[in-house]
Amino acid sequence: MKAVQYSEYGTPDILRFVEIDAPHAGPGQIRITVKAAGVNPLDWKLRSGLYRDFMPIAFPSGVGAEAAGIVDEVGDGVSDVSIGDAVFGLAVWRTAMAEQAVLTRWARMPDGMSFEVAGALPIIAESATRILDLVSIESGETLLVAGAAGGVGTAVIQLARHRGVTVIGTASAPKHGYLRELGAIPTTYEPGLSARIRELAPQGVDAALDLAGAGNIPELVEIVGNGLRVLSIADIDAPKYGALVTTSQGEHPEIALANVARLYAEGTFRLPIERTFPFERIAEAQERSSTGRVAGKLVIAMT
Repeated sequence: MKAVQYSEYGTPDILRFVEIDAPHAGPGQIRITVKAAGVNPLDWKLRSGLYRDFMPIAFPSGVGAEAAGIVDEVGDGVSDVSIGDAVFGLAVWRTAMAEQAVLTRWARMPDGMSFEVAGALPIIAESATRILDLVSIESGETLLVAGAAGGVGTAVIQLARHRGVTVIGTASAPKHGYLRELGAIPTTYEPGLSARIRELAPQGVDAALDLAGAGNIPELVEIVGNGLRVLSIADIDAPKYGALVTTSQGEHPEIALANVARLYAEGTFRLPIERTFPFERIAEAQERSSTGRVAGKLVIAMT
């Protein structure tokens, strides 16, 4: 099969299309013919070497961790899907950008969900559910989301609103309409955030999530007043300021996937796709992702 790989750290032009043996589903796994795969910031951060000190890569490396497609092989012990079913899920790490991929966790695609949306959904569905649980956000509370317009922020806002939480999200001014459409109260991430939050939430903020890694953890801790309810998925130095950091999946991500699929089917969750790229233009997609200006998600569509 055809897959994307790279053999050294560097810019997007090191990505190569290679012919490799197709993988096979092991026990508790399934294989899909990939129809679409999501593009995530972690993809280019790994490729560039930004995380080489704590997430080193063994070369050659594939790309991607989420995909949607049609089941074409079922491993031992799997009974909830059959060959021919349309599913989306989490792939064996750094192998999703290929014509076939093995999924370790998955959910069925609901009626009306496109492969493009499904392929871009698993990472943000799992991440958003996990981090909301880790800061123990509850109905009636207020949540501050720093860097709210990206893929994870898009999911966080909607899932938090579904829980009855008031959400304040930071983003550049042109994206404020997008945040309002999702149900958040927008503000900018410029200096003076604490003062703006006091005006928007005079009752205080109960928890905060850093999704962008912009170096504002101390300010978020000050705003919340409790570092144990401030969490980052992008700043590994957050614990230095008494906050939390999480970079790995939870134990049962399939639960989060199934829940978001149900909400999507009910019409209470949506995932805007900013742009769809063909398989051959994955380098361009990663370059776009690295700008940090994506609203929603980017996706690769297989042809």
